[in-house]
Amino acid sequence: MSLLPPDGPLVPADWLAERLHHPDLVVLDAGVGAHRGAARRIPGARAFDLDGALSDHDGPLPHTMPGPDDLTRELRALGLHDRSTVVVYDGEGLYSAARAWWMLRAAGFDRAAVLDGGLPAWTAAGLPCEPEAPAAAAPEPGTFTARPRPGYLVDRAAVEAALADDGTAVLDARSRERYAGQVEEPRPGLRRGHMPGAVNLPFTDLRADGRMRSADELRALFAAAAGPRRRLVFSCGSGVTACVLALGAELAGYRDLAVYDGSWSEWGLPSDLPVETGVAVAG
Repeated sequence: MSLLPPDGPLVPADWLAERLHHPDLVVLDAGVGAHRGAARRIPGARAFDLDGALSDHDGPLPHTMPGPDDLTRELRALGLHDRSTVVVYDGEGLYSAARAWWMLRAAGFDRAAVLDGGLPAWTAAGLPCEPEAPAAAAPEPGTFTARPRPGYLVDRAAVEAALADDGTAVLDARSRERYAGQVEEPRPGLRRGHMPGAVNLPFTDLRADGRMRSADELRALFAAAAGPRRRLVFSCGSGVTACVLALGAELAGYRDLAVYDGSWSEWGLPSDLPVETGVAVAG
């Protein structure tokens, strides 16, 4: 039975259920916030802790990528081998799981997919769950080694260059209200608004009933937001839901993709970086 996802980086619940006990499969729960440490999980799932060890806590920004040595150590502790196939999910459906998928891609690991619809889709299909064990036995350590790929996660300077590039679209995954500066940011101290030239495509627009929209629907959404531009850079609040756009863009056929790791948590800080408010929102 093949462990390679058949149609790109998104798999349905029945595909995962058929392979759940394969020795080379690693299932990771990447829930954050209210969904972190949920009372139930897919059997055998291990916690990909974006709020904890799988973000860089030495820097000033939330949810940024750990260095390769730290990432290697944490993923080996989750039992990940270079030969493994990984399926990532979260408790909302399609939210933070895409961040874990993109981090694995950025670390040089391609055998990863996201569970379409996450834990809600799994339970809706009548598939079993198990309680989250507070002291679950650690898996046997893996042998994975991070091999960072430049350009998958980019910094502020790269985003400034992208905004000035006619061939690149910078897409903002936050809500329309946050993009337009109509509401306060959830993180204290950040300015309202958006980067001049960035186009709003809320990550929630890519979902229907908790699952990713069809490839045709995704192509239409990205074409409306990016026009003819084929290089796409994604931003959000802290680099998490921007990865939902990265996942959707890959399913839509785009290949030149990057995520702004600092996102609005960096750009929105008081500084001389330009910010616009009240601009009409595409989509």
